[in-house]
Amino acid sequence: MDYRNVWKLFGLKKTVCMVAGLAAFGLADNPISSYHYLADPGAAADDTYFYVITDSDDPAAYNANGYSIKALYGFRTKDMKNWTDFGIIYDARKVDGIGDIWASDIAVNPKDGKLYIVFPDGGGGGVGLISADSIAGPWTNPVSGNKKLINNWGGGLADCDGIGWCFDPGIFFDDDGTGYFTFGGGSSDSRPAADNNNDIFNIYKFNSDMKGFDVSSKTHLKIGGPKAMEASYIHKYKGKYYLSYSTADLRIAYGMSDKPMGPYTYKGIFMGNPSINGQNINANNNNHHGIAEFKGHWYVAYHDRRIANGYDGLEKIPAEDGKANPNPAYHRSVSVDEFTYNSDGTMKELTFTKEGPKQIANFDPYDWYPALTSSKQKGVRSRSNFVLGKVTDYVLLPLSTKESWIRVSGVDFGTAATGFTVQAGSAADDNKIEIRTGSATGTLAGTCTLKNTGNKSTYAESSCDVEGLKGVVDEVFLVFKGSKDSTMAIKAWGFEGSGTTPPTPQSAFGGKAWAVPGLIQAENFDEPGTGRGGDVDSFNDSDSENHGNSSYREGTGVDLYEKASGVVVGYNTEGEWLEYTINVAEAGDYTLYAAVAAAGSTSSFKFSVGGKDITEEISVPAASAGEDNYDEFNKVKAKIKLDAGEQVLRLTVVGSWFDIDYFNIEKGENAADSYPDVTTAVSGKVKLNTTMVSKYDVFSLDGKKVASFVAHNMDEASKLWKSGSVKGAEKAVGVCLIRNRSNGMVAKVRTAR
Repeated sequence: MDYRNVWKLFGLKKTVCMVAGLAAFGLADNPISSYHYLADPGAAADDTYFYVITDSDDPAAYNANGYSIKALYGFRTKDMKNWTDFGIIYDARKVDGIGDIWASDIAVNPKDGKLYIVFPDGGGGGVGLISADSIAGPWTNPVSGNKKLINNWGGGLADCDGIGWCFDPGIFFDDDGTGYFTFGGGSSDSRPAADNNNDIFNIYKFNSDMKGFDVSSKTHLKIGGPKAMEASYIHKYKGKYYLSYSTADLRIAYGMSDKPMGPYTYKGIFMGNPSINGQNINANNNNHHGIAEFKGHWYVAYHDRRIANGYDGLEKIPAEDGKANPNPAYHRSVSVDEFTYNSDGTMKELTFTKEGPKQIANFDPYDWYPALTSSKQKGVRSRSNFVLGKVTDYVLLPLSTKESWIRVSGVDFGTAATGFTVQAGSAADDNKIEIRTGSATGTLAGTCTLKNTGNKSTYAESSCDVEGLKGVVDEVFLVFKGSKDSTMAIKAWGFEGSGTTPPTPQSAFGGKAWAVPGLIQAENFDEPGTGRGGDVDSFNDSDSENHGNSSYREGTGVDLYEKASGVVVGYNTEGEWLEYTINVAEAGDYTLYAAVAAAGSTSSFKFSVGGKDITEEISVPAASAGEDNYDEFNKVKAKIKLDAGEQVLRLTVVGSWFDIDYFNIEKGENAADSYPDVTTAVSGKVKLNTTMVSKYDVFSLDGKKVASFVAHNMDEASKLWKSGSVKGAEKAVGVCLIRNRSNGMVAKVRTAR
């Protein structure tokens, strides 16, 4: 049995191993806003920004037993880590002829560069269209006669066509600018929803001027798969069209087609109900999603109930009526994660994370930012003053007698920042903003005292000097201090200084490209560059923890193990990769050999250069019967072609859970292996010493390490832990996982004190 899969499965169970004195939770980056309740996101992107729109659960009372959704919020980011919240961008309470405004969708029209939103009028009354040049607005109705697109009760260009729930519209523009919109949900006698027989969605084609649509283009988006409920959205990837929808059992399913209007063939489940480490973070309630590509990456925005559930130590903010512990079902949060596709174009099921997407570019502090631009927040609230036809006046309201701050990540100060300026209203003396690095109590770079403007609706600029801010700073905190809560309203801020830091590319480990033909140790992958973005990365690991026992390449998070043959790269999971700068002596055919070990039969990898595969998927043989897991190394080989000169070779994990010690590249097709025996060869296999003393780590079932000690084997390690004779065991109660660092073997141990 593949014990690394056992470890992975156990990591998805509820925590029952508890040890006093565990470290506090870190600052996760999901959800994107922790200061109010948002839901039903839509997503879009252009060349500059990734956009998310949401509706709001803020009006819902703490003990709500239904939805109260009145407005749309708008967000954007350049780097997928720092988000600017523009507040309410459209408010149904201030627009004639619109009721509630529920799940909506957003897209960028490639023909005119404008943003378009389709929104539902109330809980099934129809569908409207608005457009703007910027996410901040102002948003206007482009449809002729100021009409809706769809309306059951008149005032629209067409009716709901017998669909049970006339809502959750989606909008999609093809590469040539042709636009489409969808809507639908529920079930009716004429438009049923059932397993493998769903007929609850319609799609129409927009007119090229976006002032209406071709009513005769109406098409039923029928699809198989699980019983559908709502949320029909379309996106495109490599020439294929994808229809995704929310199922009646609260998941997100999808189908594929060669045409935007179908027919669509059901393919599978893209998202389960949001859960992390086996814990549902969505109150096992309704599900929603918005999908878009940005800078070569694919992302999905979705809602969950992290804040209302207090997941992972998040502050449970009160409902708008001031009552604590609001009903999670009607108080949702919006998060974002990255996803990928399989080689055949099918979608890999999403993994929900606390961390959110990786930052893909440095943050430029020398711009002028709306106040709620941040990667994380605590102890703040916000206020929108929406006026139809104008950009919303939106401010940050600190709860400044408590721990109150916003954080910005990956900030590139270049040569140095010299000052900080903030636009704010202040109704009290001595309200301050402290600029700190590392944490909310970290190194102080400067303090700005706000001018007393007499109220929170009159704004003035206040400035202060800063020092010690240069180069790329991982975390910058704006900390709000005052003697009374809600006496300041922050509208915008920015830094002054000189220049940004140009990124430096990755480089060969040790400063020199590896010669080909020749041998390359797997742990000697390239040094990453400085700055952010794909051009500086030399590896991709699924998390920041080194699951191995070696301190070699410390700080990278790549999982390295000490073995008899030296350091090996292990704990490899699907989608991870390592890059190596090589210098090829001459162009031509080569043979690549790799020393690899796996306990199961599903592990595999491939090599590529310049984004193009130079090998097919290479399978890793499973250990033979009776051998310890990951202690038996086999040699595998592949034929490759290489150009002459310096280039970057990438090793990508396709099938999880194997170790790789090294690989060597020999000149010629079917060339002999110059390194058949790096340690001790027995029948062509490398044997490792399995009787030595090994290091054992103990983890709670949510993956947090609680102890480490040494033992000769797993049986001895389990007995030591149960006896309470090793440090940390005396306080442990319940089920823990013990893992051998050397070979990855895992055992489950139950203790009672």
